Amino acid sequence: MSFLFKPDDGVAADFIPFYWNGRYHLFYLKDYRDEATHGKGTPWFHLVTDDFVNFEDWGEALPRGAEDSQDLWVFTGSAFEKDGTFYIFYTGHNWLFNGKKPVQAVMRATSSDLRTWTKDESFLFFAPEGYEPDDWRDPFIYWNDDTHEYGMLLAARKPSGPSRNRGCVALATSKDLNTWEVREPFWSPDLYFTHECPDLFRIGDWWYLVYSTFSERSVTHYRMSRSLNGPWVAPPNDTFDSRAFYAAKTASDGEKRYIFGWLPTRVGEKDDGNWQWGGDLVTHEILQQSDGTLNVRPPETVLAAFSNSLLLAPRKILGDWKTGENKFSSTSVSRFSALSLGELPQTCLIEAEISLSPGTVNAGLFFRADATLDHYYQLRIENHRIVFDRWPRPGDQPFILERPLEVGDTVRLKVIVDETCIVAYVNDQIALSCRMYEHRAGEWGTFVTEGAALFANIILRDTK
Repeated sequence: MSFLFKPDDGVAADFIPFYWNGRYHLFYLKDYRDEATHGKGTPWFHLVTDDFVNFEDWGEALPRGAEDSQDLWVFTGSAFEKDGTFYIFYTGHNWLFNGKKPVQAVMRATSSDLRTWTKDESFLFFAPEGYEPDDWRDPFIYWNDDTHEYGMLLAARKPSGPSRNRGCVALATSKDLNTWEVREPFWSPDLYFTHECPDLFRIGDWWYLVYSTFSERSVTHYRMSRSLNGPWVAPPNDTFDSRAFYAAKTASDGEKRYIFGWLPTRVGEKDDGNWQWGGDLVTHEILQQSDGTLNVRPPETVLAAFSNSLLLAPRKILGDWKTGENKFSSTSVSRFSALSLGELPQTCLIEAEISLSPGTVNAGLFFRADATLDHYYQLRIENHRIVFDRWPRPGDQPFILERPLEVGDTVRLKVIVDETCIVAYVNDQIALSCRMYEHRAGEWGTFVTEGAALFANIILRDTK
């Protein structure tokens, strides 16, 4: 069973979530990655779920246009309902215009049942003077209770200034969803090339602006403010996940809010291959903290799906270990210690609590190790960060990914493995998603580097 959704005949990108009548409707951009068979462009497809585990495929929602159409690539937008009619505002993109027309425009479609959509061919909203015409995309629609009008946020760029610092979140407003007036930018920090896939929501007294960037690194950020008018403040850790979680947008059932992004594939299915556009769905639950900052944790329905407990099979590999029921400790210092816990299933959930003794260099879990421990992956807890790494790592190449982490007395891990995907949660606070391509099977276990650590409440479950 593949746990994180990806279409069988392509990859998924830019999920557009919409909650309606107890179910989440997840529209997404589908890339077949087979232009010879399927032609150019990307359509929208439609999933429905109520647990982020089982998905009902409603098929194609918005087909791509012809090669001379504005929407050969049906790019990101948003969905909502008004007076019994469902609306999608989306990006029509066609780079084949080659400067003859603007590459991007906002377009619209409507539906009476959320399943069958009709494009409004008369609606084309281009960037006005004062914005670059080829970067006008990813419309997000919201209702402003204070001004009694709709707002549209867009990923846009100013026409002048340093090329990598022109990005802004543009704002247009409307009373009727038909006529839109462009206002001053919603947020223009001179930080990035652009702010893709903007998303806006409120929890309590705080507003949150979510956006994704690719200029200094590919990642989804957020900013927070007490007012829609700003100022938009950066929290100490302004990301939800690693570089391997992009274009994330949110939706809520009125009680819980979730953020939906995609874990990219890598060229050639190599651990050092370039990251690609599109991949598998990853869903995090968002938790607001007392200071207004946001943490993430796995959805409870996802954890509950791993209901079959598996036995651990401890086997000492290196160093001295004390073993007990779901509790293991390394008593070696000034060396590397490793303990195998048995074969790792292709799809599983691991839970563990790790306590590092003072002065310990690092400790963590390894995955898909061969019998000699010559090849494996490693989730490593260090001072102030958690790292996903591989062994051996060729030459001077850096480790794969890292996330900042303030290590306290105990680190609580929840790790979801799904074939080539791994998603780790730390203290129900941060997430780290990544790929594991070159080692497809093997053992898993615990390790400590130059110090001592206690591993407690270790659980391994699958879905069988």
